[in-house]
Amino acid sequence: MAGGIKDFAALKSVRAALKAEQEARKQAEAERLRAELELRRDADLFRNSIGDVSPLRPSDRVVPTLPLPLPIPRQHMADEQAALAESLSDEFTVDTLLDTDETLSYARPGIGADVLRKLRRGHWVIQGQLDLHGMRRDEAREALGGYLRHAVKRGLRCVRIIHGKGLGSVNREPVLKNKVRNWLVQKEEVMAFCQARADEGGAGAVVVLLKA
Repeated sequence: MAGGIKDFAALKSVRAALKAEQEARKQAEAERLRAELELRRDADLFRNSIGDVSPLRPSDRVVPTLPLPLPIPRQHMADEQAALAESLSDEFTVDTLLDTDETLSYARPGIGADVLRKLRRGHWVIQGQLDLHGMRRDEAREALGGYLRHAVKRGLRCVRIIHGKGLGSVNREPVLKNKVRNWLVQKEEVMAFCQARADEGGAGAVVVLLKA
């Protein structure tokens, strides 16, 4: 008898669960239908508010095209680099133009001796520098020419060129040091130069006075 009561209770519970599931499905369906009805009502309201419409006529308006970017002046850049390389010759020697003092100073013709004296004493503040350490000869030559050109454009008057003492070169000869002096003499923007003072690089650098 007790077993029959338990079976009846279980069956009653199952029926209640099925009934609840059905009620939930009906409620979900009702919500879906209500949402669709609201969407249709909104669509009808929009159509009624704007009335009849007609497509736009074709327009003769011309859509402007953006101009193409200017081509990169690669040939001009190449010509400029070639001219720069040609302007600094490795065949030129400056030995006969240097003052025979320990700093191997140089002043362009027309520059007074007082200018060199002021340059040696640090009269002009060093406003920039170029370090040529580790560069090959061609790299150093191009870097020096470009740096001097831009320094003059920026209005720099006194700069330092670091070429090193040549201790790491073959036979420990200051090859780059001599080349730098040869190149500097060939640049019109260079008014004078001399070896840097001990606290500014000494024999491993040169101080250059540029035209104003």
